Amino acid sequence: MDMFRLDGKIVAVVGAGGGIGEGVALAVGAQGAHVVCLDINAANAAAVAAKITAAGGKAESGALDLGDEAQINAAFDGLVQKHGKLDGLVCTPAINVRKPILKYSLAEFDKVVNLNLRGNFAALMAAGRIMTAQKSGSIVLFSSIRSIVTEPGQSVYSMTKAGILQLAKTAAVEWGTLGVRVNAVGPGVVETPLTAPIKANAEWYNAYAMKNPMNRWAQPGEMAGPTVFLLSDAASYVTGTIIYVDGGWLAADGRFTPPGM
Repeated sequence: MDMFRLDGKIVAVVGAGGGIGEGVALAVGAQGAHVVCLDINAANAAAVAAKITAAGGKAESGALDLGDEAQINAAFDGLVQKHGKLDGLVCTPAINVRKPILKYSLAEFDKVVNLNLRGNFAALMAAGRIMTAQKSGSIVLFSSIRSIVTEPGQSVYSMTKAGILQLAKTAAVEWGTLGVRVNAVGPGVVETPLTAPIKANAEWYNAYAMKNPMNRWAQPGEMAGPTVFLLSDAASYVTGTIIYVDGGWLAADGRFTPPGM
């Protein structure tokens, strides 16, 4: 089991203030890493760091706005100045504007793309500069089942999640000989603040639950195990790929079970 441990590693989790990011940060801390909890909401990030330390782990926190390139670079440079290295980066933030294509505004398009693609790209670059120089490290970006399948109203979100997957693959190709691994996690439906409007609509919520073979939504903490794996030495030969954590969503081609099955 030691190969799954993260003892002695410095891991930055962007989006650690809630949802999937919080679940990942807590798990990374439980596996022995020193967790740097970063979030646009500094108070939330600090609260998660406090949970990690209260459980006997090591953590610190800070504010990070993925729309601010200077702040991103300063945060990662400061992290290396303090700790001397960066072993892992997990980047979870994303937003969604659900609208049919013909009702989208370009301002809404920019809002989604600027965080989901530009912001994640900037974080990847900042971590990549450090990791390629030290010739080690693991980066985990968050894609989605929407990188492969979509539905009405998901045009821009799905586009960005497919882009995240291709970004992870390209970075893996560019940095593989430099000791840096880059992968993605692809959640299915997860109960987070982003999906709260769906949970508020019972018909919509239940339809999604019944779409996957497990007939339920995931909890944020269920994204943690695959992420810890990708950060750990257990995944030393895993790069440029995605782990879908979707309850079997992509395995099922319909909701109807034929008679006698």
